[in-house]
Amino acid sequence: MKQNGILRNLKSLAFGLLLLLASSTASVAQQYYNVVKYGARRDSSKLATQAIAKAIDAASKAGGGTVYFPAGKYKTGPIHLKSNITIDIDAGAEIYFSNNFDDYLPMVQSRYEGVDVINFSPLFYAYKVENITIKGRGLIDGQGKKWWAFAEGKSRRENESKWQKEFRRLNPDVLNSLKPDVPGVMERAFLRPPFIQPMYCKNVLIEGITIRNSPFWTVNPEFCENVTVTGVTINNPKSPNTDGINPESCKYVHISNCHISVGDDCITIKSGKDGPGRKMAAPAENYTITNCTMLSGHGGVVIGSEMSGDVKKITISNCIFDGTDRGIRIKTARGRGGVVEEIRVDNIVMKNIREQAIVLDMQYAKSQPEPITERTPRFRNIHFSNITAETNQAGYLNGLEEMPIENVTFNNMNLNAKTGFTVKQAQNIEFHNVQVNAATGPAVRAENVKTLLLDGVRTLAPKAATATIDLTNAEDVFVYNSFPAAGTETFLKLNGDKTKNVVLRNNNFKYVKAPLKKEDVVKEQVVVD
Repeated sequence: MKQNGILRNLKSLAFGLLLLLASSTASVAQQYYNVVKYGARRDSSKLATQAIAKAIDAASKAGGGTVYFPAGKYKTGPIHLKSNITIDIDAGAEIYFSNNFDDYLPMVQSRYEGVDVINFSPLFYAYKVENITIKGRGLIDGQGKKWWAFAEGKSRRENESKWQKEFRRLNPDVLNSLKPDVPGVMERAFLRPPFIQPMYCKNVLIEGITIRNSPFWTVNPEFCENVTVTGVTINNPKSPNTDGINPESCKYVHISNCHISVGDDCITIKSGKDGPGRKMAAPAENYTITNCTMLSGHGGVVIGSEMSGDVKKITISNCIFDGTDRGIRIKTARGRGGVVEEIRVDNIVMKNIREQAIVLDMQYAKSQPEPITERTPRFRNIHFSNITAETNQAGYLNGLEEMPIENVTFNNMNLNAKTGFTVKQAQNIEFHNVQVNAATGPAVRAENVKTLLLDGVRTLAPKAATATIDLTNAEDVFVYNSFPAAGTETFLKLNGDKTKNVVLRNNNFKYVKAPLKKEDVVKEQVVVD
């Protein structure tokens, strides 16, 4: 009898566990909202915009959940996310966004190239929500070709469209902020939408998906906090302004394990443009970018030129750039204002770089010197290390006469290039253990530079009648620990009547015909020890 009682108790316990498990499984199942059950067609024969919105609404009313796309092809207009919503695009699922511009009306609060506007809805859009995710092994296609053609075509300029009229009506005060120095700015009243643009959101995750054919910038978080983009593949063909990942004025951004090939910059960090950007005063800060590959694109990782709200505390590491126009590019211009600072770039391999491996250019738009004001940008505290590159030009640093680039270091670098480094309008610049094998010209050419340290700078390809280091109007220069290769005719050449306080110490000039060549205009005695 006792045994029977024990058996009954065990059976009751097992049954209770089964009920609990069934209840738990049902609860989990209820958290998934299959778009097909809400009316979406898996053969793209019908626009699924409303079906997807219904699934999102149902999940939102339940406190959150996963809106699920099983394998199939879907066609939709914009998808607006709410708090606690995950979009799960399964392997084999393909989402094609409509190329009917009317589907992206009414216009919504957005940002375009650093200026706050009301514009076409982004394809994926979220505004002031939290805990949102777009993930999966599926594909999303922006079908951007029609957007590109209209934005670049004559019809936009010659015949004002209804979309341009609506944009002008909604944005009476901002049009001239877009391109204030270009006549006919009203042409810009047709602005393509970004592909994925969460605005003022917290806890954003984009993971695993493949993205292609974006109408404009692809992944473009604005004013967000805690953003993670990981394992994402972005493929845009040659096309206008189809940047890959553009986190603008965000905090705590993590970009990793991504593969990017696009029509513009692969990854770009921005913080608003000119007066509108300074007014918002929302910096881009605390970003990490790691373990990514960049192929086609104007730049691998780019900061600016819209950086008026400041860009700071950025690390870029363990990346490969193969075939981009430039590797690391930081750019600005007079009128931007803002500061770019506390940037670290480490452990990078660059191949087939068509222009420069490294660019710091404060004259992205040419202009005349002006008094220092809030319009004056700054670059400072920027550090590069452990970089290997095959490139057209090793590096280009170009500051402003009234605001030189300051405190930039290059450590442990090996670059094969057609031409070496050019440094202009800069101060507190250091090269440590940097090898530049330039096909023509010096390894380092500097002009109007103050406080320049050259430690172990060398080339394995010395050229006849070409100095390894060529300085013009350089002040407070210390050259040390150099061991020039055999065949070096001149190691250091000095020119400019402002050149002074140059010291060479602890160098091995065994294979050098002339350690120093000084033009007559350089009057001060140079110390060679």
